[in-house]
Amino acid sequence: MPTLLITGANRGIGLELCKQYVQQGWRVFATCRSPEDAKELNQLVADNKDLLSVHALDVSNEYQMSELQKTLKNVPVDILLNNAGVYGYGATEFGKTQSDAWDEAVEINLLAPMKMMEHFVENVAISDKKIIASISSKMASMEDNTSGGSYAYRATKAALNAVMVSAAHDLKHLDITSLILHPGWVRTDMGGPNGEISVEESATLLRKNLTDCTIADSGCFLDIDGSIIPW
Repeated sequence: MPTLLITGANRGIGLELCKQYVQQGWRVFATCRSPEDAKELNQLVADNKDLLSVHALDVSNEYQMSELQKTLKNVPVDILLNNAGVYGYGATEFGKTQSDAWDEAVEINLLAPMKMMEHFVENVAISDKKIIASISSKMASMEDNTSGGSYAYRATKAALNAVMVSAAHDLKHLDITSLILHPGWVRTDMGGPNGEISVEESATLLRKNLTDCTIADSGCFLDIDGSIIPW
């Protein structure tokens, strides 16, 4: 049975990915900061107890990460998906960026995926599919930046891309594929009501990209349609 370990699973794309992977018969280890408040996720667990479990994980808390690592010791993880992220609303406009917003964006968008990879690389290495993927954004592309703003979000996602490319090289000897995924402009709390696609569409296409990828794609920055995003 293939397995998925995903962060930020309590809402939006993360929650929908849990639903779809469970429907496909995957074993899903879903993590979120406050499981007691994740009503939809807990209901999904109640309906799929053999396939889905929820684990408390604030991705900025490395102690919790270590504890989860102990819980999943020797458990193969086919896909480690770094999905948790923040927009950095206090660091969007030039001249008005706040240090605490920058700190949070760096912690959640950049350092957390790095530490998740370091903690769970052995789980991925003993799996069949051997994929580590991070949800980035086309807003991290320098070439695609035609509007400015969104300083913390753009910068931390661009830095995340650099981390994932380095991991593609460093983990090649383990046959691990390191992927950078743009989820599309999605109608979520972060994406807003004017997004181009629904969470269902985004999750379906993300799954397709994860299914279709090979080790040759390691380090690639993939758009939601599977094409390469310019850096």
